[in-house]
Amino acid sequence: MFTTYFIKKYKKKVILGLIKRNFSKLNIIDYIFKLEKEKFNQIVIKKYFMAKLKKISFFIRSNINKKSLLIKIIKKAECKATIYKQKIKLLEAILKVLSKKIFNILIQIPNLPYKKVPLKKDLLIYQNFQLAYKKKLLTHWELGKKFNLFNFANHLAGSGFNIYIDQGAKLQRSLIQYCLDQNINAGYMEYVLPFLVNKNSMFGTGQFPDKKKQMYFLEKDKLYLIPTAEVPLINVFRRSLFKINDLPFKATSFTSCFRREAGSYGLKVKGLNRLHQFDKVEIIEINSDNNSYKSFNDMVRHVKKILSSFNIPFRIINISAKSLGFTSALTYDFEVFSPGQNKWLEVSSVSNCTNFQSHRMGIKFINNDGNKYFCHTLNGSSLAIPRLLAALIENYQFSEYIQIPKVLINYFMENKIYDTYV
Repeated sequence: MFTTYFIKKYKKKVILGLIKRNFSKLNIIDYIFKLEKEKFNQIVIKKYFMAKLKKISFFIRSNINKKSLLIKIIKKAECKATIYKQKIKLLEAILKVLSKKIFNILIQIPNLPYKKVPLKKDLLIYQNFQLAYKKKLLTHWELGKKFNLFNFANHLAGSGFNIYIDQGAKLQRSLIQYCLDQNINAGYMEYVLPFLVNKNSMFGTGQFPDKKKQMYFLEKDKLYLIPTAEVPLINVFRRSLFKINDLPFKATSFTSCFRREAGSYGLKVKGLNRLHQFDKVEIIEINSDNNSYKSFNDMVRHVKKILSSFNIPFRIINISAKSLGFTSALTYDFEVFSPGQNKWLEVSSVSNCTNFQSHRMGIKFINNDGNKYFCHTLNGSSLAIPRLLAALIENYQFSEYIQIPKVLINYFMENKIYDTYV
C-alpha cells in the first residue's frame, strides 16, 4: 500500500508501473491529489478556527472573575466560542470523510512491478528436461479410482472438496512432512497457525479488497477461512520491530487453504486441479529493503531444490506485469508437468511484495544508524500438495503399481502403491 506522499513524490514512476500492469484506473491518481488538496484546505480552515477558539477561550478565562463588569462581552465571547467549536466539529467530520475516501482509493492501487518483470508475456526461465512420453498415460483421477487413493466429497460438501483414502492419505501426509522437513533444515522456523482470521489480517496481506469475493466468511463470528498460510503467518509479525542483525527472518507452516474459485469450470477444476479446500506448505521471509531480492533468489533456489528431488519435469516462469498478483512486485511460478492431462500445473509461486504489506501491518526494522524502516515481505509455496500429488502419481505410474519417489520412501515406508482391490 502506498502513501499519498510516495505517489506525489514518484508520480511518474507510479504511473509507468501501473501502465505496465495494465491498470485501468489511472484517473484515480489525479483524484487522490484533488482530495488531498481539499483535505489540506479544510485543515487550514480548522487551524484558523482553533486559533480563534484558543484566543477567545483565553479571554473568557482571564475575565471570568470580572463577569459582573463585562457580562455582555463575555456572553458574546461564549457564543462565539460555541460557534467555533461547532465549526471545528463539522470540519473534523469533513476531514474524516475525505481521509476515508483517500484511503479507499489507495487500497485499490496494486504494487509496482520490479524492473526484471516482463511486460506482456510470461517468460520461461528454466525447464529441467525435455518431455518424452511414448504412450498415453492415465490421468490422476483415473489413477485415484484405480488405486483407491482419493474420492470426491460431493455428498459431504459439494464439488471442489476431496477425500484422501488409505494410501492416498498416506502419500499426502508424506509429502507434507517431507516439505516441512526440507524447509526446517533450510532454516525456516515452523509455526502452527489458526485457519480462521479476522478482516484486519486479510487486509494486511492484501487479500482485501482484491480477493474478497474468493474468501469463505463466517458471518456470526466475522472471521474468514484462510486462502493460504501467508495470511496468518505474516500477520504474526504485525507491528513488529526487527533488529537488522535478526534479518532475514524465515518461517514455514502447513495449513489447509480455502478458496471459492468462482468462475472455474471444466478441465481446470477436474480431479485435484483446483479445489475449494487444499493443503499447502508455505514459506515466508522478512528482510530489509536492500536484501529482499537476495531472499527472493534464495527462496527460488530452495523450491527448485525440493522439486528437483522428485525427479519429475518442472519449469519456472517469470510472471508478466499484467498477470502479477495484487501485492507482488516480482513472482516466479513453478509448474510441474502432468503427462496424463498433457498440461502444466502450478505448484508454487515465490513472490517479493517489497514493503507493500509491511505498510499495512506496520512491520519495521531498526538499522545500525538507529533509524526505522519498513521491512520487505516475501512468500512462497513449498509446495501446493494436491497438484504435486497429481503430477507425481501420473509421472510414476506403471500398469500394476505407482512407484514412490526415492526421497519419499522413508516417509511413506513403502516403495510402491499397489491396487488394493487386487
